[in-house]
Amino acid sequence: MATTAFARQSASLVSRSNSTLATVLASKLSPSSLLSSLTDTHPTAHITDTHGTVCAVDPFKLLAPQLSRINIDVQALLGSNQPTLDTVAKYYLSPATEAKHLRPLIVLLISQATHGLSPTYNSFSVPAPSLDIDRSLSPDDILSDINPSSPTTTTPNRSSPTVLPAQRRLAEIAEMIHVASLLHDDVIDGAASRRKIPSAPARFGNKLAILAGDFVLARASSALARLGSLEVVELISSVIANLVEGELMQLQKKSQFNDQMEEYIEKTFLKTASLMAKTARSATILGGCGIRQGWPGGERVNEGVYEFGKHLGIAFQIIDDVLDYTAPAAVLGKPSGGADLKLGLATAPALYAADQFPELIELIARQFSSEGDVERAQDLVGRSDGIGLSISLAESHAAQALEAIRTCGIPESESRAGLERLTRMVIERIR
Repeated sequence: MATTAFARQSASLVSRSNSTLATVLASKLSPSSLLSSLTDTHPTAHITDTHGTVCAVDPFKLLAPQLSRINIDVQALLGSNQPTLDTVAKYYLSPATEAKHLRPLIVLLISQATHGLSPTYNSFSVPAPSLDIDRSLSPDDILSDINPSSPTTTTPNRSSPTVLPAQRRLAEIAEMIHVASLLHDDVIDGAASRRKIPSAPARFGNKLAILAGDFVLARASSALARLGSLEVVELISSVIANLVEGELMQLQKKSQFNDQMEEYIEKTFLKTASLMAKTARSATILGGCGIRQGWPGGERVNEGVYEFGKHLGIAFQIIDDVLDYTAPAAVLGKPSGGADLKLGLATAPALYAADQFPELIELIARQFSSEGDVERAQDLVGRSDGIGLSISLAESHAAQALEAIRTCGIPESESRAGLERLTRMVIERIR
């Protein structure tokens, strides 16, 4: 599998980082201090533009007006005639959740960065196709028969002059799929909280959370069909399949310990990076890049943004797994302090720590199920190089994401600088 190939590549990149880590680890810093120190001392810590200056663009501020409407516009796509379902489906879209909207941000930045790049771009921005995304494909009386639950037409979304309506809708679809995955994940994990509020299962029960997640995916599928690109439909459908496959990998009994790092990277791609990578590629396809869009040269752009999303997503998740050991729950807005260990999950910090403390291999094999296993594993990870090596692995993937976006033919711009800065921000984040 392709994921196995880049798992091996990641392992190779980590081995090159040991000399950098040695100095930091010798200082006996706490895990939280180590995270700060490594992001200051690692060779890729300062993301620079082609002129050698540090990128100062804050991508979240750059697109703040567009991001501020994501929750509102997504909620408009989720209407249901069933009040309870409507409430649960929109639960993680309330202002109280303080959502980061990372996935829509990636889509919007890439859309702006590639605005007008394709020679066929103008044919994708004419009024008629732009309006089609808000109209039903089937007769209204069929879609709304017996139980009308949502308008068959939607309010035209608000696009900037440099983002096509279909690309804006894609950003909303990315957030919908992410929200659906959170609803389902919180049931599987038995999570008590999410984004600093009680989780949907804790508030409404498992059955309603599962049904709401299914409903959100159905609404996302309807919006997806109206984009008018079978290639994009295929890509995003595979994302939903990947989410299920990744979750199943996490639930199943693990293989031999020597294979677990490769499996961890593969699972990380399926559960996190696939959505970022494939929506990134979909954004450039909708902007006219690629053979089927009449611009064969655009395949280089499509491949580049896909690699960007893939490696950014892997870096993001690795840091998320580090924060489970180093950040308090009050900061993360969800359970931490070994929450993954309590679920029986061995993430990068524990897998690396097991190389230094073989005692961990047995704990990992029984999924930390015996009394005292979680506390013992936390202690061993804290005394090992596991946190530092995990950060180094994330840095390696962030560097690959940066290289991909700089070498795929996207010209320098404020939007591209925002994408470059994002590769740093996923490493520096505290939640």
